[in-house]
Amino acid sequence: MGGAFLAAAVLARLGGRIGLPTIPLFILAGIILGPHTPGVVLISDPHDLEMLSALGLVLLLFYLGLEFHLDDLKAGGRKMAVAGGTYLALNVGAGLAFGFALGWGTSEALVLAGVLGISSSAIVTKVLVDTGRLGNRETRPVLGIIVVEDIFLALYLAALQPILSGADSLAAAVGDGAKAFAFLLLLALAARFGTRLVGRLFSTPDDELLVISFLGAAVFVAGVSEWFGVADAIGAFMVGLMLGSTSSGERIRKLVHPLRDAFGAIFFFAFGLSIDPGDLPVVLWPVLAAVAVTLVMNVLAGVAAARLYRFHRQEAANISTTLLARGEFALIMATMAAAAGLDSRLSPFIAGYVLLLAVLGPLAAGRSHWLARILPGRDSDDGDGDGDGKEKRVGDGGEDAGHGAGLIPGGTAAAAPGRR
Repeated sequence: MGGAFLAAAVLARLGGRIGLPTIPLFILAGIILGPHTPGVVLISDPHDLEMLSALGLVLLLFYLGLEFHLDDLKAGGRKMAVAGGTYLALNVGAGLAFGFALGWGTSEALVLAGVLGISSSAIVTKVLVDTGRLGNRETRPVLGIIVVEDIFLALYLAALQPILSGADSLAAAVGDGAKAFAFLLLLALAARFGTRLVGRLFSTPDDELLVISFLGAAVFVAGVSEWFGVADAIGAFMVGLMLGSTSSGERIRKLVHPLRDAFGAIFFFAFGLSIDPGDLPVVLWPVLAAVAVTLVMNVLAGVAAARLYRFHRQEAANISTTLLARGEFALIMATMAAAAGLDSRLSPFIAGYVLLLAVLGPLAAGRSHWLARILPGRDSDDGDGDGDGKEKRVGDGGEDAGHGAGLIPGGTAAAAPGRR
């Protein structure tokens, strides 16, 4: 394990020097030091890290819940809901069509719809920070789309769980789905109306007791959720949703950071261990085709959002490229697919797809002005000539920037580690 942490850290530091995000590098470390690659093998059986990997996934979704607030969607209004719905319709719809076109099976197509449809909040947030765009007016719809994706994520995983569990009949599938949604509804009601009671239960000035309390609650509810047919990570997400709105929410966000980062790295590393590089050439063309589909759908979604908000084409390019990367949710889907015994090609496909877009996304975001040259619409009239899409006027630009940054608790410092 020490070698795993060090290898992930070394690769991440090297990648950071050239502007690469950490997630694909953690996966790459697992591939290089796993049992399927010649040379040093740190861990011969990926199942040895299964519990720690599951804990990493739970903490990633728990942190996402801490950052998400029901009020975020209300504050964004109709435009944010329309922009997020358009993004999901284009990308999830294209992912479902792509999955059926591959002919791997219906369950596999549903998995691919989620994989191709949801962007990586962690990488998106890091791109916004690294490119200095947190104050841009297009940041508000970008973060709004992420909020809508978060809601869809919870519902989609809950709906997909009974299908992947292999229910014997339609009645059994409906029963499993009803049980899962009932439990999810119970958690949602607790998050909506039980904040005061939960806040009192977790209120303590002692950081040690607070860490033990929230960690125990997240893991326990995750386990109970799995028993009810809801993905364990979604149970942890709902616990984070409850605790994020309490008086202890800000302290919990700070205290969970090192736990999330450490065990999250193990989750990505363990996923890399399970990948056989020899399988990647088999799915090379499907991966390249999926990347092309994602590029086209993101451009269309970016243009649609820009027209909705009356942005210029540089801002449309910024939206399109910022939301391009795929990451945590795709790996969650891969883990669920492997546990359900779906097509063995799914894991290498998702790994190659995530690796390629996790690298391509930040690089494309830094060069969005190339895309802006060929997009329809107006040129930026901000007069600064740098093509970064920043709004220099005080009016609605400043207001949008404030709202956009407000979706990331704590501002830039809190945004840097990522949301998922």
